[in-house]
Amino acid sequence: LRCCTAPSVLTDGSGEAAAEERSLYIMRVVQIAVMCVLALTVVFGIFFLGCNLLIKSEGMINFLVKDRRPSKEVEAVVVGSY
Repeated sequence: LRCCTAPSVLTDGSGEAAAEERSLYIMRVVQIAVMCVLALTVVFGIFFLGCNLLIKSEGMINFLVKDRRPSKEVEAVVVGSY
């Protein structure tokens, strides 16, 4: 069991330990790069989804505003009261 633990491998004086340490370092760098790419994907996905929802909500608000314009009867009453 002791031969398979990380401290015994790293303290071993052979070139195999250096290669093992280098491969662990490369694996860690690759993991960090993958996590950064995934995080950026999620952040931009949320940003663009939010922008899309904002644009759609503005369009729906404009649609409702056009539907709620005053009728001609209300305009006649307002003009007649002056």
